[in-house]
Amino acid sequence: MAKKKAAKKVAKKSVKKAAPKAAATKKAAPAKKAAKSTGKRKANAAFMKPLTPSSALAAVIGASPIPRTQVVKKLWDYIKKNKLQDERNRRNINADDKLKALFGKATVSMFEMTKIVSKHLK
Repeated sequence: MAKKKAAKKVAKKSVKKAAPKAAATKKAAPAKKAAKSTGKRKANAAFMKPLTPSSALAAVIGASPIPRTQVVKKLWDYIKKNKLQDERNRRNINADDKLKALFGKATVSMFEMTKIVSKHLK
């Protein structure tokens, strides 16, 4: 008798498990959404607009008009080339004579630097 009861329980469980598989069939997401996410991002035109640096900034990066993104890149190249990043706190920049004229103080954080540089671009 015990074998018959066990067989009935197994049969009931297999029926219950089969039902969710049949209900799980759903339609695929529309292809339009998938196609949009795979494309390349476009650069913001405001970042790519060439800006003229002030005389203090021009002493470090050059006087020709360049986009804001390139200004920051050239500043970081100058900072790394002259080893002006603080050894203990890498977020701070120790200014040399050229950067002191630009920043107005001896040490600035990298977050302050972008704020200060934006004042020197027109």
